Amino acid sequence: MQMVCLTDFEEYAKEHLSKATWDYYAAGADECCTRDDNLLAYKRIRLRPRILRDVSVSDTRTTVQGTEISFPVGIAPTAFHCLAWHEGEVATARATEALNTCYITSTYSTCSVEEIVAAAPNGYRWFQLYVYRDRKLSEQMVHRVEALGYKALVLTVDVPYTGKRRNDIRNQFKLPPHLKVKNFDGVFQETAGPEEYGIPANTLDPSISWKDVYWLQSITRLPIIIKGILTKEDAELAVEHGVQGIIVSNHGGRQLDGGPASIDALPEIVDTVQGRIEVYVDGGIRTGSDVLKALALGAKCVFIGRPAVWGLAYKGEEGVRDVLQILNDEFRLSMALSGCRNVAEINRNLIQFSKL
Repeated sequence: MQMVCLTDFEEYAKEHLSKATWDYYAAGADECCTRDDNLLAYKRIRLRPRILRDVSVSDTRTTVQGTEISFPVGIAPTAFHCLAWHEGEVATARATEALNTCYITSTYSTCSVEEIVAAAPNGYRWFQLYVYRDRKLSEQMVHRVEALGYKALVLTVDVPYTGKRRNDIRNQFKLPPHLKVKNFDGVFQETAGPEEYGIPANTLDPSISWKDVYWLQSITRLPIIIKGILTKEDAELAVEHGVQGIIVSNHGGRQLDGGPASIDALPEIVDTVQGRIEVYVDGGIRTGSDVLKALALGAKCVFIGRPAVWGLAYKGEEGVRDVLQILNDEFRLSMALSGCRNVAEINRNLIQFSKL
């Protein structure tokens, strides 16, 4: 079967993964309204293409945190890649290295940060971090990834508690015995009691607050990017607290159901930040024209979560490369058909606001 678009990979993954694994990746919180709206919101946005602009040569390159990437699509942090493909995150890392873009490695990886770096030594990587009740645990991870050459920390801030994902509860979702959260290998051996997504329940710290951003700055020199902001108020606080970037995100609709689609939250955040720090977005990107819309609304780069996992399920490293390449090709085409020769020419004039 020829894979033409990201939906083809989704259909393949749904057919070939176990029900519990598919449900885990597909899950949204509660009624999945926000998860579904992430997709629908892109379809509501209309483009205003300009014509006769000489698009014979196009350039999709951009920079994130001062580093050049081949096109403005990176891999968002998603957990447990070994559930989709035996090599897991190692395959994801190789694919993103091959396409010269950014891979945000999840704390909840089924390969260790060391294995990921060894597999793709020249890859450009950020590390996604949670703050734990045991701060030492977070601190050790920070120092580990800093020493390994990760280039930024992505602090996920929308999980003081885990969202209610109904199918995971029905399926009693657990990692199979042969897989574990590799970064915490040996850390929780003495811990008896209930487990949540591969680590003991109640490990995450619900008391996390803005002062923890200062704490993080005190233990690392890496840039800090906050993932999970959806309002202009929190965007302003992020800037005031001296972080280097924001990922506008609702966690793929897996946390609070009934919040905005991330693309709908993006404009007010971009308007508030006014270029003081970089703003990125994830959630619902499925085509090259979705990427174009996000950039036109002010995102510096977008990140994809579930589609990377579908690529893995299809053919490991090659599947993730295919997903990224399709998005790259579609983005280049959408750019040209809109009259943009490079990312600097993409702006809000491309968006028809009357339809928003």
